[in-house]
Amino acid sequence: MAGQLDKPVVAVPTSVGYGANFGGLSALLTMINSCATGIGVVNIDNGFGGGYLAAQINRLAVGGKS
Repeated sequence: MAGQLDKPVVAVPTSVGYGANFGGLSALLTMINSCATGIGVVNIDNGFGGGYLAAQINRLAVGGKS
């Protein structure tokens, strides 16, 4: 998805999923090993961290204080 967009992508792996997901580890490793640019990966089930990262990116985009 990140390779098709010109905007940042916040990736939040979840601990539940289909098949052998190993508690979210397989999703996390897949996201970290992606060669696409513009991906910010947070820890497994860290929706708060993903939201915070998105807010920081948004703040930079609108020219707010960092």
